[in-house]
Order: sequence, then C-alpha cells, then structure tokens
Amino acid sequence: MSKEARPRALAETEASAFARAIHISARKLNLVAQSIRGLPAAAALNELAFSHRRIARDVRKVLQAAIANAENNHQLDVDRLVVKEASVGRAFALKRFHARGRGRSARVEKHFANLLVVVRESEEEKA
Repeated sequence: MSKEARPRALAETEASAFARAIHISARKLNLVAQSIRGLPAAAALNELAFSHRRIARDVRKVLQAAIANAENNHQLDVDRLVVKEASVGRAFALKRFHARGRGRSARVEKHFANLLVVVRESEEEKA
C-alpha cells in the first residue's frame, strides 16, 4: 500500500550530504566550494579548517556529513574518498528595507544558499 522506493540517484561508490538555507549568498559560498572540488577528502577538510572565510565552517560540516554517510550507510573506505562535486544553488532572499534620508527607503535583500557535496571512492591505482 505504500509507494515504491525511489531508485538511488548516485552510483554505488558515491555518497552525498545537503545543506539547505545557509545564510550567505551563493556567489560567496561558491568561492569556498571551488577550493575543495576534486580534492581528496582529508585534504579538503584541512583546506576548510584553515580557511579564513566564515562560511568554511558550515561547508566543513557538510563535507564531514558526506564522509560519515559514505562510511556508515554505504560502507566506503574513508581513506580513498574524493570530493566529486560541491555544487551551490540559490535558496531564497528575505526582503527588508533600510530607512534613508528625506523619508525614502532602500531595499535590502538577505540571501540564502543551498550546498550539495558528493564524495566518491576513487579507484585503486593498478601498478
């Protein structure tokens, strides 16, 4: 009587984590996401740990969640994980106003973004 299970969108060697409504513009978040794309998971965690940007903390949490999902849910080897994808999208914007001189007002938009991190297990190097 229940509906059918949705087929898995990712490959068997991949795991993901998703964060919704992070309070930062997608443009700024993408700068941090760019710095970890294609890196091994351990190197990406180090990159985020020593980044000076505030949002790096949130990106690091999402990456750690993706690594935990790979280990616990899909039994992947943590030492061979690579950041396959770190995609950023716009979520929504809160519209506020700022009082200006002479009775005027200015619109202020407070942007939010979504972040998807996909890690995959790299193939063993065949020597």
